[in-house]
Amino acid sequence: QVQLVESGGGSVQAGGSLRLSCAASGITYSTYCMAWFRQAPGKEREGVASLGTHSRANYADSVKGRFTISKDTTKNTLYLEMNSLRPEDTAMYYCAADRGYCFRDRVYNIWGQGTQVTVSS
Repeated sequence: QVQLVESGGGSVQAGGSLRLSCAASGITYSTYCMAWFRQAPGKEREGVASLGTHSRANYADSVKGRFTISKDTTKNTLYLEMNSLRPEDTAMYYCAADRGYCFRDRVYNIWGQGTQVTVSS
């Protein structure tokens, strides 16, 4: 069965860094669009970054220049490197995947359970 498991969340001071991981089983990253989402209390779920065919990446304007999405050499783990973190980045972060190309407002049918990121000032 396809499964995504996030890890690497935690608490950090503003300006600090974290690296989230998404371990996948049952899928091949090279044929799937992979993405990170986040949701803060009282807010809608927000797309953070996506990584598609040929490692083409897309980022939300709020994280450009600070976050980097990538995958490991075995193509089975997705990462989100987060630098210069701000309190506004505090949220539950989710890994998502779906077969095919990445595109704006894409629907994803495979989701992880999430990992909490808390940034204090």
